[in-house]
Amino acid sequence: MKIGILSREPKNYSTRRLYQAAKERGHEVRIFNTLGFSLYVEEEEPALYYRNKPLKTYDAIIPRIGASITFYGTAVVRQFEQMGVYTHNTSWAISVSRDKLRSMQMFSRHSIGIPPSAFVRAKSEVIPAIRRVGGAPVIIKLLEGTQGVGVILADTEKIAEAIIQTLQSARQSVLVQKFVKESKGRDVRAFVVGGRVVAAMRRQAQGGEFRSNVHRGGKAEGIELSPEYQRTAIQAAHIMGLRVAGVDMLEGLDGPKVLEVNSSPGLEGIESATGIDVAGAVISDLEEQVRFPEIDLRQRLTLRSGYAVAEVPVGTGSRLRNLTIADSNLRDQEVLVLSIERGSVVIPSPKGRETIMVGDTLLCYGKKGVLETLVPKRRKKTKKKAKSAK
Repeated sequence: MKIGILSREPKNYSTRRLYQAAKERGHEVRIFNTLGFSLYVEEEEPALYYRNKPLKTYDAIIPRIGASITFYGTAVVRQFEQMGVYTHNTSWAISVSRDKLRSMQMFSRHSIGIPPSAFVRAKSEVIPAIRRVGGAPVIIKLLEGTQGVGVILADTEKIAEAIIQTLQSARQSVLVQKFVKESKGRDVRAFVVGGRVVAAMRRQAQGGEFRSNVHRGGKAEGIELSPEYQRTAIQAAHIMGLRVAGVDMLEGLDGPKVLEVNSSPGLEGIESATGIDVAGAVISDLEEQVRFPEIDLRQRLTLRSGYAVAEVPVGTGSRLRNLTIADSNLRDQEVLVLSIERGSVVIPSPKGRETIMVGDTLLCYGKKGVLETLVPKRRKKTKKKAKSAK
């Protein structure tokens, strides 16, 4: 198999380990500088040039896109996708995970622990936003910072207000986040590959530093994650659409709190702390997936007029509850159940004898008119009372 690794740093530990792991498995591997590509777009003929030469056919690529080149890097990955080359992390997933605000917005609609966060522009809203997340001290984050850069701890409201207004005046967008005191300067990094946690470590800040990143001098030790933390890490990566992800979590009093999901997680810290061949796990998953590239179901399946893809939650008032798929007569109404999500379990391509239970979420494809009768109408949520700082 021909594999391309997109990286601006060929001597970087992570790049070298992925290259080595792929070569050991007999693959033909080449490292490409992401900025060395140029894109060619024409009807039915998407193409890439590398250093002014047409790129030969590749079976798969492993994107290692740095934050400083997110826009151009994801454009290159997207071009590979249009050419039918398997990309281990998609351009869409990389873009979404790189935006801290967008990530938190996506997490907020799911049952997954996150620190209360706020995003404001008006100066008059800064102090109320700080109080809504629990009051000072608060964490202030640049939306596209990495490795702990652009993360500031503000001890008081006035300091937080001054920092936010200064950053905004410099045209920097910031996120205000609750400071989880009980984490005590430490966090957990779970390395997710292909829907499972292959390695995990706990990082502890040193000295007076509150950021636990290894790049900030934090110390790391390998750990075994509890089932709750494993489920959270896998769900977070799934929500972001990432097959390879570094999921950072705080250990809150009421369980894991997802801080962010990294689409190009480093290998050095976690392999050193755990002794696990993480690079090998990445290549092994790539081998399994290369024949099955990501497909945008909505784009492909809704081309036929009058058909759609929809998630159907099954509540106590649903006419589908306690029926088997066969007895529901969905197939007779030209609706296919592609999968059933039941808690943390996903049942792919369920059989006709599978019973639909209250709490299930069905992923369906079929006639819009029928799907509209199955999807419950949105109810207006009652507003929660704003929390004031203690």
